[in-house]
Amino acid sequence: MVVARRIEKGPEPLPAEDGIEPGRRLIRVGDDKGQSLAERLAAHFNRLTWNTPFHSFRLRGRFPLKLLGVPRDPIPGDREAGLDIMDGEVTLGRQRADTATLDFAASGRPAGFADHLQSFAWLRDLAAAGTRLDSAPYAEGLMKRWLTRHGEAVDEAGWRPDLWGRRILNWAAHAPLILSSSDLVYRSTVLNTLARGARHLDRTADKAPIGLPRIAAYAGTIAAGLLIPGGDPRLIHGEQGIAKALGTGVHPDGGIVSRSPVEMVELIELLAQLLAVYEERRREPPTPVAHALAKAVPVLLGVTMGDGALSSWQGGCGLTPERVARAVAASGIRTRPLRQSREWGFQRLSGGATVVVADCAPPPASRLARGGCASTLAFELSDGPQRIIVNCGGDKPWGALPHAITEALRTSAAHSTLVLADSNSTAIHTDGSLGKGVTLVELDRREEETASRIEGTHDGYVRRLGLQHRRKLALAADGRELGGEDVLLPSGSRKSNGLITFALRFHLAPGVEPTATADGLGALLRVDGGPLWQFRCRGGALSIEESIWIDGDGRPASTSQLVVTGETPAGGTSISWALKRAG
Repeated sequence: MVVARRIEKGPEPLPAEDGIEPGRRLIRVGDDKGQSLAERLAAHFNRLTWNTPFHSFRLRGRFPLKLLGVPRDPIPGDREAGLDIMDGEVTLGRQRADTATLDFAASGRPAGFADHLQSFAWLRDLAAAGTRLDSAPYAEGLMKRWLTRHGEAVDEAGWRPDLWGRRILNWAAHAPLILSSSDLVYRSTVLNTLARGARHLDRTADKAPIGLPRIAAYAGTIAAGLLIPGGDPRLIHGEQGIAKALGTGVHPDGGIVSRSPVEMVELIELLAQLLAVYEERRREPPTPVAHALAKAVPVLLGVTMGDGALSSWQGGCGLTPERVARAVAASGIRTRPLRQSREWGFQRLSGGATVVVADCAPPPASRLARGGCASTLAFELSDGPQRIIVNCGGDKPWGALPHAITEALRTSAAHSTLVLADSNSTAIHTDGSLGKGVTLVELDRREEETASRIEGTHDGYVRRLGLQHRRKLALAADGRELGGEDVLLPSGSRKSNGLITFALRFHLAPGVEPTATADGLGALLRVDGGPLWQFRCRGGALSIEESIWIDGDGRPASTSQLVVTGETPAGGTSISWALKRAG
């Protein structure tokens, strides 16, 4: 079992208020190593065995004549995307694939779009575009193309365990679209392939990567156990497996171990689909599944901004308010945002119409990261629906940006935090894995009548540069001012020779126009038809530079950033700043 986060308590805290536990905490990475060579070789060998006669023999067995039920899909589809399919294109954001020539395993597609095609998530879009009689011919045509390419060839492109888990859920929920044909040979082929996919999961679900992929694989195992006749042994296996997968893949507070808000949305959608299968069969879901969903929703809402969309963390873009609201509605859970997720590591401050979300934990363990970022102690700020301070964002779930841009978005400089010596607080290796850096964050949160306060310290630069970074944030109760201080403190045995450069970055949301003040220590942040904010700093030189932001549909937008630069001696320094609403 991988332990991604460990919480060490300080003195006994005061009673919690609205989910907030005041006091000091130490948050550590429990396992910052990636997969060992032996683990990578074992995983590769396992995949090679999929296309062997022995594995093909294990996939044989009785195939069902029908399913025992058709669960509802709790997630509404996109009607426009469904009409696109009828017009001859499967679409996802800016990605397109011609249905007449679609090769499901074609190389070169963005990962998010390839998974969208393989999971059959587009069936819900097709269902939203018209009646069953209208949509079924298009669904059957694409199903036949998939069967031709993947029905017999057991390869990674089409038979990854997490893809089969999602595919079984989507095939079952939209069975009327793919099984309404009078062609008995086609119907039998679909049902037989579904049964073979379930047997594949019986053997491979526990080998899927920890986190969302393994949870998805076991969700498909359970769905097959509930919907394919004679599935009780599989159901028992699946329920035992998903309990373990949730235990290793989700923190006790409900946050997913990858620390990705985008994956939190996908987790909620997945568990909502699974509960719909239990509902269809009039069975009570296991307690770990129900509890995981109940905890996941407030955790997700805790990282939304004033516009209802996600803040941008761990390689994810700020998914749209509609996508977030759709996932929450599918869960059936009504709750408030969690203001302090201690294990997951995000803190939420709110006052008046202002919302601040801050990353107060180390990055995820390297083997759990899948695009993890060096974002420790960064924050985002919104005033009502208007975002003011942002992080640059990421490519999840679309996977459509060039690799060089995706990797640049993972750096500390792409987040609203302090950067020392133009380096990342946690190293990002050329193979994409996370290296050495932040292993411990010391956090202190206080709620007062006049303000909510956070003080966080990380050790990401101690080993290389001999300095700790401490950030203090204080949001006034009325939300009209956010005061901050970034302190560099000498720590550890390493002593740096000479001065060390620093850059304190505040990325601005699109539509926020900065104008530097005459004294060079501040800027006015104007929003057309929106609020006016003032920025002031002390302890460095302020400049305005270009920046980029990835919107909720995965599209890059040009914007600006405020950058406070300077040099610190080995003894450390302090930079104070404030954001104040002027209107």
